[in-house]
Amino acid sequence: MRVGRWEDSAVLVGRILIAALFVAGTLQKAASPEGAAGLLAGFGLPEWLIWPATLFNALAAFSLLTGFYLRPMALLLAGYCAVTSLFHLIPADPWQMSIFVKNWAIAGGCLVLAAHGGGRFVMTGR
Repeated sequence: MRVGRWEDSAVLVGRILIAALFVAGTLQKAASPEGAAGLLAGFGLPEWLIWPATLFNALAAFSLLTGFYLRPMALLLAGYCAVTSLFHLIPADPWQMSIFVKNWAIAGGCLVLAAHGGGRFVMTGR
């Protein structure tokens, strides 16, 4: 048993920090879906897609916080972050470009979690 390894604690804190983004995304979409729905509509996508995205954000946060099925969820999250970054690819708007880059950074962190797992502090389920 690996007791006292700082790496497992660091991975847990990293998972919590990434999960905070998806908790906030869930709450934001649920409380005020108009903004994200409008963004979808602006790209010619149906506004109702906001609800599966909200559910996915909630499941992602749960998986990141608990470690339950973390590897497959982290892989899905990397793809989700890559795809959703395209909504923010507006080179003339520095704020949107920072969100674009942030999404790719989160995708990178999720790929690391997918490859290496969630450390010692995970629920069962792979």
